[in-house]
Amino acid sequence: MNPHGFIYDDEDPLLGPLVRYLRRHPKRVVFPDGQDLRVLRAAAELARLEAVAPVLLGNRVAIQSLAREHGIKLDFVGIIDPEASHDFERFCELYRKVSRYRKAGAVDPREVMSQPGYFAAMMLQYGYADGAVGGNQMIPAAWFRALQHLIRKLPGIDAVSSCAPLRLPDRPEIGCGGTLVLADCAVIPSPTVPQLAMIAVESAKVAAALLQERPRVAMVSFSTRGSATHAAVQKVAAATGLAREHLRSQRIDAEIDGELEIDAALDPETARIKAPGSPLGGRANVLVFPDLDAAHSAFKLLECTARAQSAGQQILGLARPAAQVSRGASWGAVFAAALATAMRAVSFRSLIENERG
Repeated sequence: MNPHGFIYDDEDPLLGPLVRYLRRHPKRVVFPDGQDLRVLRAAAELARLEAVAPVLLGNRVAIQSLAREHGIKLDFVGIIDPEASHDFERFCELYRKVSRYRKAGAVDPREVMSQPGYFAAMMLQYGYADGAVGGNQMIPAAWFRALQHLIRKLPGIDAVSSCAPLRLPDRPEIGCGGTLVLADCAVIPSPTVPQLAMIAVESAKVAAALLQERPRVAMVSFSTRGSATHAAVQKVAAATGLAREHLRSQRIDAEIDGELEIDAALDPETARIKAPGSPLGGRANVLVFPDLDAAHSAFKLLECTARAQSAGQQILGLARPAAQVSRGASWGAVFAAALATAMRAVSFRSLIENERG
């Protein structure tokens, strides 16, 4: 038995294909909270599998001491102490040039860049890393603030959001081999109709990258196909129509339907009764909830009662891939979040190359 509660299985329907692909196309993932035993375990396993090149931020001596204490080998794992880095002064200068800095008043760039979250975001923005996973020690708002301060939004995106890939090991018939993508579980408390549509489209892109199958997006409500009348139902229905237009205009190969109750989204027999003719057929692999209360509660409920295993909150809307993990996350969740973020970095490559001309 593994005393640390997680064993990577190459037959895992979500993580196995990601590892096999990334072994051929490894990506660099930076962890701002590197002085954390869970991050050390995840980084060591990622390096052992040759799927990700991990970079840990923090005090080098403290990280190495913690690793030795717990028998963790950090071969091929990078360690950077931000203030001792030869890139520190360059990052401070880059920060001075950020337009948001000019609006921030008398903020000392050195003070900002000494914060691991900002240093990691700068690494990501300027190509020193392909992805970033944080939040395991800092509060989520601090990690999101650093990312949004330094990384541009994607064209046409007005708000950052998130989606959470979840593996349900006991329910392989659900979603894609037991994997569902839930959104938005972390960022926007009460999304507008355009924001809800954007969340659906961006979550479909993540599902396409991670699941290796066609996204089937259910716009979740307490109503199915007009079974209830309420402004909240009309909002979900309107967002569904708008998202469908965006998917079509962006030529994204995905199915979408709504508004749907959870059972009509996930159970084929219920879908046959409540939503006959639905393109999802009760086989949704992406669930977009109407607000943060519903999405976050569903996420935590599945974690606590159904042994759901998280791959972090994948942050949507930024021009670089990043993820947030809970301060209570297991090292397996950190490991999975890094793999998912690295896999997303593959699809970001053409966008980044276009930026650089």
